[in-house]
Amino acid sequence: MRRITGKTKDETLIELQSATESQTGDENGGNSVSSLSERATLPGHAETEKLQPNKDTVFFRDGVRRIDYVLSYVDDKDGEKKQERRREFEANLEKQGLELETEDKSDSKDQKTYFLKIHAPWEVLATYADVLKIKVPFKLSDIPHGHDVPLEWLSHPFRLPDHIMRPQPDYFTYSFDKNKTDFFLINDKDTFFPPSTRNRIVFYILARCPYYKEGRKERDKTGIKRLLSNGTYTAAFPLHDCPYWKRARNAECESERYNLYKHWARFLCFYKEQPLNLIRKYYGEKIGIYFAWLGFYTEMLFFAAVMGVICFTYGVLSYDDNRSSKEICDPDIGGSIVMCPLCDKKCPFWKLNSTCLSSWQSHLFDNEGTVFFAIFMGIWVTLFLEFWKRRQARLEYQWDLVDFEEEQQQLQIRPEFEIRCTNKRLNKITQEMEPYLPISSKCARFCLSAATVIFWISLIVACIIGVIAYRLAVHAAFASIIKDPMRKIQVVGRFITPQLATSVTASCINFVIIMILNFFYERVAVWITDMEIPKTHLEYENRLTMKMFLFQFVNYYSSCFYVAFFKGKFVGYPGDYSYMFGKWSKLRNEECDPGGCLIELTTQLVIVMAGKQLWGNIQEALLPLMRNWWSNRKGRHHPETHSSRWEQDHGLLNFSQLGLFYEYLEMVIQFGFITLFVASFPLAPLLALCNNILEIRVDSWKFTTQFRRPVASKARNIGAWQEILNAVAILSVVTNAFIMAFTSDMIPRMVFLYAYGKDASMSGYVNNSLSIYNISQIPDDNMPEEGGNWFDNTTSTCRYRDYRYPPGHAREYTHTMQFWHILAAKMAFIIIMEHVVFVVKFFVAWMIPDVPSVVKARFKREHYLIHEYMHNYEVEKVKIQMSASFMTEQPSEVSSMTDKQEVLSECLEPPS
Repeated sequence: MRRITGKTKDETLIELQSATESQTGDENGGNSVSSLSERATLPGHAETEKLQPNKDTVFFRDGVRRIDYVLSYVDDKDGEKKQERRREFEANLEKQGLELETEDKSDSKDQKTYFLKIHAPWEVLATYADVLKIKVPFKLSDIPHGHDVPLEWLSHPFRLPDHIMRPQPDYFTYSFDKNKTDFFLINDKDTFFPPSTRNRIVFYILARCPYYKEGRKERDKTGIKRLLSNGTYTAAFPLHDCPYWKRARNAECESERYNLYKHWARFLCFYKEQPLNLIRKYYGEKIGIYFAWLGFYTEMLFFAAVMGVICFTYGVLSYDDNRSSKEICDPDIGGSIVMCPLCDKKCPFWKLNSTCLSSWQSHLFDNEGTVFFAIFMGIWVTLFLEFWKRRQARLEYQWDLVDFEEEQQQLQIRPEFEIRCTNKRLNKITQEMEPYLPISSKCARFCLSAATVIFWISLIVACIIGVIAYRLAVHAAFASIIKDPMRKIQVVGRFITPQLATSVTASCINFVIIMILNFFYERVAVWITDMEIPKTHLEYENRLTMKMFLFQFVNYYSSCFYVAFFKGKFVGYPGDYSYMFGKWSKLRNEECDPGGCLIELTTQLVIVMAGKQLWGNIQEALLPLMRNWWSNRKGRHHPETHSSRWEQDHGLLNFSQLGLFYEYLEMVIQFGFITLFVASFPLAPLLALCNNILEIRVDSWKFTTQFRRPVASKARNIGAWQEILNAVAILSVVTNAFIMAFTSDMIPRMVFLYAYGKDASMSGYVNNSLSIYNISQIPDDNMPEEGGNWFDNTTSTCRYRDYRYPPGHAREYTHTMQFWHILAAKMAFIIIMEHVVFVVKFFVAWMIPDVPSVVKARFKREHYLIHEYMHNYEVEKVKIQMSASFMTEQPSEVSSMTDKQEVLSECLEPPS
């Protein structure tokens, strides 16, 4: 095979290329030259311009062979060693049948980078399409795929042109068989396999091609990933088909990138549907299924956001009917109630009406509508998961993934596993020798992995405990500053309580710690997973998914769990307070506001969730925008005018194998926020909806303009994320039930209203919910150091949040019967809510089949037709072979029979 380098001159190819590109010369501002002879007469033109008039192309210099993959490299101090590796690697690629063409560094803009262009001819594509069982069309589908949409004219503004939504016709497909090429619809071998399939096949070869010398078996010297990691090559990527801002000049190019940018990646298209079929065709099924899931999740969030706004609106409209807040703010009620100190020594006695504003704020989220919203979200999450299964089933059918099973690409053995596992054993299914990891090594790696995971989770817990200790320590400082009437900051105390000030600052510190720990978790999780040496790509992704989600779950949600289920629950009472690390630590457990802990959970949730989304958008959108702005300042507005297609793509960001993993992780963490703690903040789905509308367009913009084209890969579902979503959905029912029971004040208010209130009203609830303690019985360790008598000794008792008998009672300071009634009501509410939601969940899951009946019927019909066509093909093939053999072999068979009869008669005659 002849290999073309930057110094080779094939005049015939040059003239063909010049003739092909001469028609587009005016598009370059009149600077192009139509013939080779004219170029040769112009001074200052490099040799590469003679060879290639139009650099913005995805073809070899002959204008016929398509560039399926590009490798780049530079010469450096280790040039000889790396050059030897490249020489062996490229020689082995040629032995595999690939065709190579090199662009010299003198032809590149930086004068340092070589580009190796790779083309896979038909024989290579056909061979590996057979190996990978790639499905290809053999007949145009006669099954209608249209679906009637009620009131279709209403949805017309949201729709895209049909050629964008359906970039190719529907075909019946079958796994490619190299020996049955006449069965498939092969009109042109050069275009039969689309670019996404071509780059997938070439990457499969690159990942397994060795670079050791012939006759030497060095298993670690295999694959393009290894060559990239040791710096032999600087990049490896397939090409985009054209610039994103205009169509390709060559009519043979698809210009799909331009269509994606125009109809999908621009923010002004935020209200339009996504061209999922075009995304799948250009980027592959794995990326397509991600955007399908993200779009469906965003659609479902719309209904949750509407219901959350309705519940929040109810809280606003019932603002004036909040009897509890009125009593707290009333100077004659809340202003006359003296509360016990919130911490030892530093905290003074304080008036209840100082929490007036926070009690009003709490009512916005802690009202009767919150109970309904918590139940609604439990049902919503079930509908979301069930309807997604149906949408996923439709995509599996439409994208021909129903028969995508383990033997296909996603479950091919990882090259890293093949390299690092030198032991081999017989596969009982394939009857072939395959590498395997011994059980002793597997157990050792698993133990090390488990120990590392436990250590890092313990580190997270330690950080959370540190934040809690901070909350306990600074609470005293805030209480002494905000409540001291001698300080001018007392004005601020009207708007913020010590609990709220502590919660806000602690939440901000916690968010900073979360971001710092995330930086380490990503690297630790990848290192652990690599150390385990998973056998397949799917196994690798599933293991990494579980580890990263476990880290992120503890990291993001632990502070919310503390506020929701621990803060204010183990406080004790004056004279017998509970301490975090024992009484010697003097860190008294936090109390909740008289208005409840729900507002603090809301604060924590808003800061962490909104902060995470804001930081994520800054990373995903602003940083690339700044990069673009800097590039434009350097005059790179239209790089195609002076850079080749491979140079333009080389300057883009690399989309790593785990790029999609982090996109899923971000959305699943958000899903946890809006389901696990949504009872405390009904507006969380609205925040998520606004973020996701932006997220879809930011991700699409990145994929289209900022990233190199990723290698197309298949996936029939969202993988391990589906199980994680199911687990979060079940846990969310439990957490919201406990939030409503133990964090919200809804149950105590209901018990008072129906059992203890007068005339079925909430009048007197605040006084009823506060117990009395004799100030003279407070130990000296709990009494304020100074300012303890600022209330002029007008009372001998203080109040605290609990249900205990008053001093002088036979059972003083023990829990009253009302406490046990409320506890029983809380437990009953949890049981009833969980059972109601779970019964509805299981009923909905039973009522809604995972696969629509229409999809089942169409799949069976298609399956039947495929077998029918295949049977007819085999029958016709046999008939043709028999007729051909009969026509060509009949005379010889007659003569042969005559000869056989003569021999037989001679043998039967008696000897003379």
